[in-house]
Amino acid sequence: MTEDWQNGGFGLYIHWPFCQAKCPYCDFNSHVVAHVDQSAWAAAYVSEINRLGQETRGRVLQSVFFGGGTPSLMEAATVETILNAVRANWSLANDIEITLEANPTSVEATRFSGYRMAGVNRVSMGIQALNDTDLKKLGRLHTADEAMRAFEVARTAFDRVSFDLIYARQDQTLDAWDRELGQALALGIDHLSLYQLTIEDGTAFGDRYARGSLRGLPSDDRAADMYELTQERCEANGLGAYEVSNHAKIGSESVHNKIYWNYGDYVGIGPGAHGRLTLDGKRFATECPKAPGKWLNLVNDGKTGEIPREALDLNSQQTEYLLMGMRLLSGVGLNRLSLGQNENLLRNINALSADGLLDYKHDQLSATAIGRPVLNALLQELLRD
Repeated sequence: MTEDWQNGGFGLYIHWPFCQAKCPYCDFNSHVVAHVDQSAWAAAYVSEINRLGQETRGRVLQSVFFGGGTPSLMEAATVETILNAVRANWSLANDIEITLEANPTSVEATRFSGYRMAGVNRVSMGIQALNDTDLKKLGRLHTADEAMRAFEVARTAFDRVSFDLIYARQDQTLDAWDRELGQALALGIDHLSLYQLTIEDGTAFGDRYARGSLRGLPSDDRAADMYELTQERCEANGLGAYEVSNHAKIGSESVHNKIYWNYGDYVGIGPGAHGRLTLDGKRFATECPKAPGKWLNLVNDGKTGEIPREALDLNSQQTEYLLMGMRLLSGVGLNRLSLGQNENLLRNINALSADGLLDYKHDQLSATAIGRPVLNALLQELLRD
């Protein structure tokens, strides 16, 4: 069991908690502030990288992901300082993927050039919609034209550029999504993240929905049609789904996200960041305080930027691996984490396979084309006692 993390890889997640504005659908740990002391934040990240680097000495790092928040609000010098510390603490894979999330409103050609010089080699852009009406409904600060200009800036600076779109939006028709998806695919991109709008508790959309004032959401049938259309159009354009919401040309899948879904080890640094680390034969869940000021003060005071760690028992690990790995088209291997010895799980697999929802061959378990659109419900049944 001690080597299971190696089956999934090893990555580093850096959380930048600041945004220009809080989007009404967003439940991520993001905050709007007037001023950020970038030097202080860079120093805190370096301190935590050094601490966790000591704990994971000798491992080969396959990915770094700057998420948020809006990491493209970071100064290039901040990113460079962080990546210099990364290089000092870990051996880097020859093909390491270093991704930075960006919003079109914070894209500047000079800043992107600085990121590239620092070592970033992939950008993931939060575009979300390609028309101004829907961008406004989503609370985005950019226009569709600004998004396309930012995309061109990013593609000039980086070989690998992905962007996100949200579908099943308010008042969106199937034909409108078809046209928008076609517009995105025509750009010749090699990776797209296409998410169905979900209404999360604690968000502005969640509050409006609870009051009955979030109008125009599609029916379940229309949302399902949009999902099917998404799969068909992307597949026909060579961007097959390798995960529920992620589509890529072969070889252009996100290395970092596959570490999550393959249940590898990853270091999580920054306010609200989570991690999974296998140390001395035990697998730990790590978590950082969400409040940016609290996290920064802890690190500045010479303390760890983590909440006390929790060692995960085998049952918790099996559950997490299934919840993450079943999102992948390839599914999970039952030879990991003693899954093949879990009699309750095997009973559920047999029942769901008989219903055509699961494919179980040669110790590899995956959702079928029928099961993937109802994956959340499928997982509930799979994990039922």
